[in-house]
This record gives sequence, C-alpha cells and structure tokens, in this order.
Amino acid sequence: MVVGDIATGTDVLVVGAGPGGYVAAIRAAQLDLDVTLVEKDAFGGTCLNHGCIPSKALISATDLAQRVREGEHMGIHADPAIDMAGMVAWKDQVVDQLTSGVEKLCKGNGVTLMEGRAEFADEHTARIAHGGEGQGSESVEFEHAIVATGSRPIELPGFEFDGEHVLSSKEALAMDRVPSSLVVVGAGYIGMELATVFAKAGSDVTVVEALDQALPGYEADVTRVVRKRAEELGIDFHFGQAAAEWTESDDGITVVTETEEGSRSEFDAEKALVAVGRQPVTDALGLDAAGVETDGNGFVPTDDRARTDQEHIFAIGDVAGEPMLAHTAMAEGHVAAEVIAGEPAALDHQAIPAAVFTDPEIGTVGMTEAEAEDAGFEPLVGTFPLRASGRALTMDETDGFVRIVADADSEFVLGAQIVAPEASELVAEVGLAIEMGATLEDVVGTIHTHPTLSEAVMEAAANARGEAVHTLNR
Repeated sequence: MVVGDIATGTDVLVVGAGPGGYVAAIRAAQLDLDVTLVEKDAFGGTCLNHGCIPSKALISATDLAQRVREGEHMGIHADPAIDMAGMVAWKDQVVDQLTSGVEKLCKGNGVTLMEGRAEFADEHTARIAHGGEGQGSESVEFEHAIVATGSRPIELPGFEFDGEHVLSSKEALAMDRVPSSLVVVGAGYIGMELATVFAKAGSDVTVVEALDQALPGYEADVTRVVRKRAEELGIDFHFGQAAAEWTESDDGITVVTETEEGSRSEFDAEKALVAVGRQPVTDALGLDAAGVETDGNGFVPTDDRARTDQEHIFAIGDVAGEPMLAHTAMAEGHVAAEVIAGEPAALDHQAIPAAVFTDPEIGTVGMTEAEAEDAGFEPLVGTFPLRASGRALTMDETDGFVRIVADADSEFVLGAQIVAPEASELVAEVGLAIEMGATLEDVVGTIHTHPTLSEAVMEAAANARGEAVHTLNR
C-alpha cells in the first residue's frame, strides 16, 4: 500500500466490467461473497459499448433498409434513405439502456462498483487510480481476484488508428455519416460484418485480405455462401494481398497492398477500416507484481477452472485466449465465481457456439466432419438446404444450409454448421443437443413448429439417418 492511499478490503476483486467481469461479479455476490468490480472506461466493456451490441444494432438497421430496397419482386416499391446520424443515435440509445442496466444489476446484487484503472501491487493488493484531477488512488486488498480486462483492436504497423483516415471498429461504429467509399483491411468476422453494414448503407466497399479466403477458419462451403451474397451487395474482394502502407489522397486515402510475390496494388477510398484481429489488454495491469505469467502474445494461461498459475487469481474472457467470444467470457465468469465460492464448477468448451452476423448469418458449434474424423469418430453427416424450407421461402432468404455431424455408431450429435437467416439462434438447439448427449433420433423426434427455420435442423438430422421427407436423402 502506498502512503496516503485509502485502503479497503474485499473477498473478490474483479478487474474489468465487460460481459465476463460483470457476470463474474454478480454471480460471486449471489454466492454471498463481498465483491468489488473495477472499470476504467464504461460498464459493459467493449461488447456493450463498442462491439457486439452496437454492431448488431447497425446490422439490423441496414438489413431493414436493404430488405425494403430489394422488395420490388414482392410487391414492395421503396428506396429508403439512410440517416446515419439518426441510426447511430438510435444505436447509442440501445447501448445506454444496456450499460445502465448492467450497473443496476450489479448494485442490485450488492456488488461494489469502482471507477478507475487497476494495477496489481502484489499477490493480494491492487491499486486503483481514479480518473480526473485530484481524484487520487486507493488500495484494495483481496482474497481472490478475477482479471477480465478484455481485448483491443490490433494496429498494423504503419496503419495506426487516427480516427480520420484509418479507423478501428470502434470508430467505424460511431461515424455519423456514410463514407462514399471504404477499404476494409481484413476479412475476418469483424471486417465482414462491417463491410456488409456499410455496403447496405451505401458505401462502395473494397475488402483486402492477406489470406486466400474470407472468414478464415470456417469451411469453404460455409464462407462461399456469405461471399456470394456480399458480392451481390457490391463488395469487391482482393485476396492474397497484405496492407503495406497508405498515403493521404485528394479523396481521402490510398491503401497500398502487396502480395507474397511482391506485386503491389493501390485502392482509393474516403476511409480505411482495419480489422485484423484483437489482442489482450494485459500490458498495464502489473501482473508480474501479482506473480501471474502471460504468454508471448500477452494472454493469461488458465486451467479448466479459470485459474492462473496463482490459484487465487483467475482470468476470464479475451485475456484468457481463444475462443474470444462474449458468451465464453460469461461462462468463464460463472465458473470463476463458483470455484471461488467452493462450488464444483469447471469449464467445458465442447459446446461453445460461434456466430458471424453477416448476410446470411453463420452459426457453428462442436465439431466439423473433418474434426470428428481427427478425433477418432466415424462421422455421420446430414444436410438440409434452405431452398427446401417453406419458412425460408416465405422470408425470401433461401441461401444457405444446415449441416449436422454425428457419430455413426451411437448417433450422438457432435456438431453443426449453419448458414442461414437467424443462424445465431438456430445453432442453440444443436448446442443443447451436444451438451445433453442427445442423439439424431432425439432431434428428429422433437416436434418443431411449422413453418419455421428450426425445422431445417430437424430435417438435417433426419437426412443423416436417411429419413428426411423434404429433401432427398443421401
């Protein structure tokens, strides 16, 4: 403790009030622990303020405009004008409602909220520096600590974010007008989601990606559907081209890319969005003073109970590495709180879903066919195309499919890959099936409402068994 500091004590100190941190704090308080939650920026973290929620709000808004714009064959004739400032103001209202809700939930559960930047002083003490002139700092002594400081966008060398020419996803989500043209560097999930948003909003969008496909890590037939739709929206893709440098131009910015062979190309736009991944925020925490080690990339290694190499200090969410997903952070927050309270909790990553909110959406969970083979299973695969779904036809959204992977011997469900409208919702059924050890017969035997998209999950399971009615069986 520093002389002059105010000193307080707590059972559990949670550093970072994003999805992992606030969930961990609330759950620990529900388990009768004294909890202090520290946040240096905004409660709700990146997800609620600058990531998941604002991006999905803009995705929903621009989807609505595009649906109306493309409705002529359905008897709808309109060309909606997009007021980006109004759209962003609505998005901000959504964000404010959720972030204020987080604060109320924390206070309602007895969590002590503290604003400031936390830095570990030793294995059981952290100093909290409060923002603002004359605010000072204080020391918090803790029995247990949970590190939940999240991640930030990676800056490419030479492409540092300036908020004017080179934007991060945070800055892109706050623009109050639609840029006439946009170069998106990176075709991962953030780049693809925001490329779609701005294409639907009216920007001329170009995507450059150093690898040879969009959404690397997903199977080719999954990404093919999304890329085809993106190209229909006017998005121009250039693969195998890494961003090398940029210069200011009369119209905004010129991005120069380079291939492995050394050939260079130039792309002109009003602005550039760099979305090449995220890195953990662990560099200013003083983890060394607490005896907590990080790996070469700044991530904090943990065990299946979210514990670091110091058993009383936990790490959850993006700082603990892949999968860097908000719902993973929430699940890890539950586990960390319950382990601290002496409950028999542990992490199980086999059924963590992932979603990409492109057009159409992607939802995956569990194993692919190739992963099942590598794990020693004989995979049994069933597929149902969206063009055979009555509900998809009535929605005028028939691009995509549902694929279920099971073990041929036991028919236990192992995974699914879904490309469809509302895939992020549909994948939950398969996640539950994996979690509870359900079989294909269980899924097929569950009566699904008609007409719904969820019937496609049932039909894919039936197809794997050679029993599908609304598509030809293999």
